[in-house]
Amino acid sequence: MMIFFAVLLRIIVNPLSNVFQKQICSDRFGTDGQNPFFTNFLTYFILSITIIPLVLHISWLNFPVTFWSYAILSGLFGALGNGFLVKAVRNGELSVLGPINAYKPVIGIIFGIVLLFEIPDLFGIFGVAVIVVGSYFVIDSGQSQRFSRQLLKRPDLRYRIAAMFLAAIEAVFIKKMILYSDPNTAFVIWCWGGTIFSLLFFPFQAKQEKIVWKHECQKAGSNIFLYLGLVCSVGLMQWSTNYVFQKIPVGYALALFQLSVILSVFYGWFFFRESQIVRKLLASAMMIFGSVLILLSN
Repeated sequence: MMIFFAVLLRIIVNPLSNVFQKQICSDRFGTDGQNPFFTNFLTYFILSITIIPLVLHISWLNFPVTFWSYAILSGLFGALGNGFLVKAVRNGELSVLGPINAYKPVIGIIFGIVLLFEIPDLFGIFGVAVIVVGSYFVIDSGQSQRFSRQLLKRPDLRYRIAAMFLAAIEAVFIKKMILYSDPNTAFVIWCWGGTIFSLLFFPFQAKQEKIVWKHECQKAGSNIFLYLGLVCSVGLMQWSTNYVFQKIPVGYALALFQLSVILSVFYGWFFFRESQIVRKLLASAMMIFGSVLILLSN
């Protein structure tokens, strides 16, 4: 029952965090948009402050060197992946970018086999295949944008694919940390590691786009309520993710999380008036069927 509620929570808050990210970073809402990498850093940083009470109850000296190597890799892949995710959400359509994430279980299963020895069965493989086919129809939203290499030249899709790939690898390292500790410890490491690495990445982005820290802080102050919603949704998303990772294989968990595509499509229509919603909903239903198959396999 707890797994069910954790998966449900994750399904709800993940696309909601994308809504907050898009509202904060986009300049379509009457404000100068926040830099995505600054938003990424600030989200990690605020979470790192709020979890200080958890830090005091963890025996940090008991973990082996291997644990810390996974922690570093998780922070590296996570910070970079989330930075690309926010850049994709900034200018892309939620109703397309959300379902593209359906390819993440495939990557997760591959790395899960290599690093965690989690072997999927036939139901699981077929379920993932159905999810991938469904995502094709979400992206292929009309004759003017047939799914092709040309379509993949869109910056928002490239950033989303990069974010998806990095996040899938990050998920395997998080599972490794959980095996050495517990979901709460892995959550603390995720927050602090993300803060450190996103802070390291931001100066390179700032130099490239001529970003001024003072101006970014001022923008953040004007978006304080949106940031509050973003931090809460991201925190709940990652904690529920860790709990599910503790219970079931990474590839299957990532596939179950794709049930959130329905909400991504709905949020894209409701908040941003995105088009081709009926087609995307039907394709998302196919992806949900794939997730049901994975549930049966588990």
